[in-house]
Amino acid sequence: MARLNNDPKYKSYSNGYGLHKPVEELLKASSVHLSNGGGFEELQQFQQYLSDYKNMVFDVLYSDRVTFNGNSLSAKKLYLLYDQDYGNFNVITNLKAAMAKRSICNGCDTND
Repeated sequence: MARLNNDPKYKSYSNGYGLHKPVEELLKASSVHLSNGGGFEELQQFQQYLSDYKNMVFDVLYSDRVTFNGNSLSAKKLYLLYDQDYGNFNVITNLKAAMAKRSICNGCDTND
């Protein structure tokens, strides 16, 4: 979100600095509890709170397979990669690179 919103703190966030307070604020505002980890239920809660964004999750083994497609039609998109073996979500900052493709369809966010 910091990158999409041109947050001046994006660089320090991407280096892992200063994240504690904004993450706590996001969790509190969205009523998401991650004390037992997070999954698709929590992702749905984030999508409801972040209704100005479209959250999309891609499968780590099949990068063009969408496993969660947020309900928003927004041009602001948050891409995540889900690793089922480890139960981890990772942020995708470059969708073409993550999919190892030369181009991506902007309408459906998959291969042209």
